[in-house]
Amino acid sequence: MFKKSLNKLKYTLFEDRRVALVKIEGIIIDMINFPMATRVIEAIEEVKKKEIKTMVLRINSPGGTVGASQEIFNAVKRIQKEGIKVVVSMGDVAASGGVYTAVAGDKIYSNPGTITGSIGVIIKTSVIKDLYQKIGVDHQIIKSGPYKDILSNIRYLTDEEKKLLQDMIDDTYNQFLTTVAENRKLDVEKVRDFADGRIFTGQQAKEFGLVDEIGSLADAVDEAAKLAEITGKPDLIDMSPKKSLWQKFANSSLAEVLENFGVSSSYSGIPLWLMIGI
Repeated sequence: MFKKSLNKLKYTLFEDRRVALVKIEGIIIDMINFPMATRVIEAIEEVKKKEIKTMVLRINSPGGTVGASQEIFNAVKRIQKEGIKVVVSMGDVAASGGVYTAVAGDKIYSNPGTITGSIGVIIKTSVIKDLYQKIGVDHQIIKSGPYKDILSNIRYLTDEEKKLLQDMIDDTYNQFLTTVAENRKLDVEKVRDFADGRIFTGQQAKEFGLVDEIGSLADAVDEAAKLAEITGKPDLIDMSPKKSLWQKFANSSLAEVLENFGVSSSYSGIPLWLMIGI
């Protein structure tokens, strides 16, 4: 308590040179044992509590789930309403859900070779009914409605089910498209031209209007300091969420879970923004 009071007095009496740094690293997901999005949101809200004027959001993520990406996006928008400026810095990869969170920023920096894009939505299931038949496993389903087992792995989708899922994918895609267009002040149809699931470099992203400046994390920090009217070198305060021991220990298990949902846990294959059916 005394230390907090002392720090507050320090930034009241002297120039407040703080710039907050919050990192988004890995798959954007919010599971009970892997509350990545929740931890990032808590870190973002802590920036407001500490009355820091500006934040750098460093994104190094190939994407993730729809809801978790939207939650982080909304958290950034909330602190902006408090007058906090947010500068985004794209790292190795800032694709799909990483793009969704990035466009919340006031300004976006990217390395020229950053892998970004992958704007789209996908839902995937594996059908292994033939394998079950070979090993002598059969199933009986009792359900409350015709679509309750819509992503069952023991049968193929019907035409009606395909239409239902496609309508859902299209609606979610349009949410993504609109969010990018509105926040980047681009025409929706212009965004649609490159928002077809392809990946591209940071340099290409700048040409599309998805990125403001080509630059490093240090450049993004300098820009954040400029927006906060800080003279000289800023005090960079790393407020990134720390991984728990359980998260580190169970990382291999998470990779298996993600693979089952069609999400590569490595950056060798960039997954799309995901709809996960439970």
